Amino acid sequence: MAEPRENEESVQTFTISELAAAFGITTRTIRYYEECGLLAPQRKTPTGQRSYDESDRARLKLIMRGKRFGYSLSEIGEVIKLYEIDPTQQKQIIYTLQVGFSHIHEIDERIEELRELREEMLEFASSFLEILEAREGEETDEMRDFISGAKEIIERLGKV
Repeated sequence: MAEPRENEESVQTFTISELAAAFGITTRTIRYYEECGLLAPQRKTPTGQRSYDESDRARLKLIMRGKRFGYSLSEIGEVIKLYEIDPTQQKQIIYTLQVGFSHIHEIDERIEELRELREEMLEFASSFLEILEAREGEETDEMRDFISGAKEIIERLGKV
């Protein structure tokens, strides 16, 4: 990755490609965040090229963290807006916690749904094995080996 440049005022700046590489995202993603109003780079270069500073980099880091935690771009935008209007960060922190608690609740609900689905799938697997075992006279060595292995898997998975 190219080193960030320092402009005449000794402020570190980055190109869109440098930021994209630093965060492992595409330049198109960064442009999309600009379209959404989450980033606003300066265009001070003679060619009108985007120029990002440390605050843009910090915003992008916040956006990426928010996305990782499941926040919508709208929620991330609200966090950024609250930071800009409340220097104490109190409103930003309260809002972030409220949204975060809501996301944790949604995650817990999804985990429970997945547990129930897992249990149901294990029940179906057991039922299907019973059907296979009930087919007398159709068993082959391959079928017996499969049934034996499948029973072990179900037993192991049922204990998790």
